[in-house]
Amino acid sequence: MRSTMLEDPSTLVKPWVTTKDPYARIAYILTYSVAFLGIAASAIRCYCGYKSVSLMTGNLCMVLDEDFNSDTDTTFGPNGNWFREVQLGGYGNGEFEMTTSSSNNSYTSNGYLHITPTLTSNMIGSDAVFNGYTYNLTDCTYNSSNPEVDPGSLNTTDFDAAAYYQSCGAVSNSTTGTIINPVQSARVTTRNSASIRYGRVEVRAKVPRGDWLWPAIWMLPVNNTYGPWPLSGEIDIMESRGNARSYPDQGIDYVRGSLNWGPLSFLNAVSKTFGWWTQRRTDYGEGFHTYALEWTDSFLRIYVDSRLHYMLQLSFNEPFFSRGDFPSVVQNGSEPIVLQNPWVNGTNATPFDQPFYLIINLAVGGTNGWFPDNAGNKPWLDSSPTAMLDFAQAQDSWYPTWGSDGESSSFVVDSVKMWQMC
Repeated sequence: MRSTMLEDPSTLVKPWVTTKDPYARIAYILTYSVAFLGIAASAIRCYCGYKSVSLMTGNLCMVLDEDFNSDTDTTFGPNGNWFREVQLGGYGNGEFEMTTSSSNNSYTSNGYLHITPTLTSNMIGSDAVFNGYTYNLTDCTYNSSNPEVDPGSLNTTDFDAAAYYQSCGAVSNSTTGTIINPVQSARVTTRNSASIRYGRVEVRAKVPRGDWLWPAIWMLPVNNTYGPWPLSGEIDIMESRGNARSYPDQGIDYVRGSLNWGPLSFLNAVSKTFGWWTQRRTDYGEGFHTYALEWTDSFLRIYVDSRLHYMLQLSFNEPFFSRGDFPSVVQNGSEPIVLQNPWVNGTNATPFDQPFYLIINLAVGGTNGWFPDNAGNKPWLDSSPTAMLDFAQAQDSWYPTWGSDGESSSFVVDSVKMWQMC
């Protein structure tokens, strides 16, 4: 007896006896072929990317290993690794702070270096900042911190008496709008203790928080071999702004690395050699980060925490004068200048082929454009002759952002390491 549960054989689907669709096989082959090619291309790209990353080869000899476990007097003493630069002339950037040798502004504590900005009015009173006061830096270091005035240096720049007096003293006068620098801070260097010509630098630090604060980790040449700045170069390992994340021109959530160089004192090609990295959900004032430089005669890399987070990666594959694509004639006011190559006898790395020393500083404000006009309620204009006065008069708007304990506005450094290629 045949079961009634069985279906009629004529209704059963038998795909193995039907004519196969030729396009199905083609689609099958194409799908897996494209997938295979994608995986292969990705692997090749990863391999080529890995091989294209320049790496330092050869030996590295440590020239500085600083953990700041010594007390302040030892750290900055005659046998210490750090030299305080003391000036109030703005360092060529129109900065509003004066840098001091006071332990109020640079000191070590619990294994950290602190660079802390303070108000000058706390020292001399608010009225004196604005009128009727003469402030002299009796320990001004202009003579010893400018390579062009060092006896026996390789530089040819004449001593600038006017720059010396501007760097070491100030007079407040309400009629002319000149004031005493309203903020005191610090700038410390390894000029007398450590420098490298090719090598590696690592600085672990936490940047300060507060409007118009400008922390920097950077390097200058021991000698201005090719001429005054920027002819002999400048390496900026890290620069940042203490302004909040809402600041429209890269606040505390950005850090930047760059090279400054150019054939004339007023012609800087930094726009061709700079970059940055950013934190998307936090900022660089929340914790410590490692800012690093790798530098050889064939490449230079600046990064934060990892090579994957590089701010600048530059191969020395052409001379810097060619890289700059400078015009043959430039105007200095009404005077035309035929541009000469100051590095004509150098290599592709020139001017970055000389010994450089390290600088760590905390600047405040300035008129060189680091804080662009009309951004973030900036209280001064760079072109104004009373820019510093305008900044000081707006103290009620920016000083509260620095915090009340002095800690959040401090540039805190955990360690500094420098290696020389050897």
